[in-house]
Amino acid sequence: MDVRIVIFPETRVASIAHRGSPHDEHATVLKLVAWKREHGLLDQARHRMYGLHYTDPRSVAPDEHRVDFCLSIDGEVAANPYGVVERIIPPQRCALARDVGSRRDNQAARFLYDRWLPSSGEAASGDPSIFHYVNVGPGVRDEDAITDVYLPLRG
Repeated sequence: MDVRIVIFPETRVASIAHRGSPHDEHATVLKLVAWKREHGLLDQARHRMYGLHYTDPRSVAPDEHRVDFCLSIDGEVAANPYGVVERIIPPQRCALARDVGSRRDNQAARFLYDRWLPSSGEAASGDPSIFHYVNVGPGVRDEDAITDVYLPLRG
């Protein structure tokens, strides 16, 4: 798998928190999608979808799983009934790998943590991994899903 060291740029996002089972993530994502549609933020090139993954669902109990789903924005986020808030993803040095296939089985994240990191001479910063969901929507088949995985590194 190809891994590059890149600088993830500072990114202003609308964010919604998911706490609990990975099986329930879709319900959380639907709230962000509803907010996105209400505000007409449908251009995927301009308004990119991200996940900030704080935990590895393989190693935590389902009720301890934590991920924030985000949409890049250039306007403000007003109070809303969905629980969507504004935040900044800070710029950071990252290892980047691309996954193509089902988002339920992200091979790039596994590769980065399990194989690349131990042999790279690098150390994870402890910040959440950033998943950029390159193509999203009902027309994207599981086998065609593209996710760029950014593993934040120290220094």
